[in-house]
Amino acid sequence: MIITTTNSIEGQKILEYKGIVVGEAIMGANVVRDVFASITDIVGGRSGAYEAKLQDARDVALRELEQRALAMGANAVVGVDLDYEVVGNSMLMVSASGTAVLTDRG
Repeated sequence: MIITTTNSIEGQKILEYKGIVVGEAIMGANVVRDVFASITDIVGGRSGAYEAKLQDARDVALRELEQRALAMGANAVVGVDLDYEVVGNSMLMVSASGTAVLTDRG
């Protein structure tokens, strides 16, 4: 399945728009609190452990997006947007949304 941030797929014609699909992942309290607390300690550096946690959350959200698109009979998702939101005081949500479509290369 092609998942893209663009509104079209080069070389493919969109035959049918199946609808909006969303995938979410929420990271627990300790990770978010530690990320924000460690920013002052890192100052200009990078934290590989936290980047890995964010990557995991993105992967889960995109996998969920793909599964929901497949369930709708789509073979691609266009216009994908990734959002990061703090939920409450202690959780981070990664959300991936886009439009499930059926292309001529299905």
